[in-house]
Amino acid sequence: MERYAAGDDTAFAVVYDALADRLHAYLRRHVRDLHGCDDLLQETFLRMHKARGTFVTGAAVLPWAFAIARRLVVDRARRDRLAPAGVDDDPVTLLPASDRPEHVVEAREAARRLARALARLPESQRTAFELLKQDGLTLAEAAAVLGVSVTAVKLRAHRAYESIRAALGHEMVSG
Repeated sequence: MERYAAGDDTAFAVVYDALADRLHAYLRRHVRDLHGCDDLLQETFLRMHKARGTFVTGAAVLPWAFAIARRLVVDRARRDRLAPAGVDDDPVTLLPASDRPEHVVEAREAARRLARALARLPESQRTAFELLKQDGLTLAEAAAVLGVSVTAVKLRAHRAYESIRAALGHEMVSG
């Protein structure tokens, strides 16, 4: 990112390859239609391009990019007067296939229970959980995305874990 910020346009491909899949996964959870998700991904990179001259040398690019994407999701939700989707309507599509029908049924029910538990979380807790557990960000990266302290992210995530454990049972969250 530092090379790209300094004007090396060839470095864009490296930045894109490093970030696109993770940003797309994040956006996909919050935008129901694939075309809208793709549009927000393009807009995220466009805004990164426009702001690349302000990128701070030595700063981590991942939280910066996620913060841009998150702002776009929030703006879109406000514009559409809809809350961003907390979870996919059919979380079963994310589960691996199984040869045994009873495993499929159990997996579908577990996925539905998790989706309902996540949907009931306050947005701040759900977002912290998603950034840490689904997007794989570190506490510091999630804090930078959310514009809060690491301690605040820990607290939000802890509360999310406790709520999910209460809703699902300890065995589903700890695995």
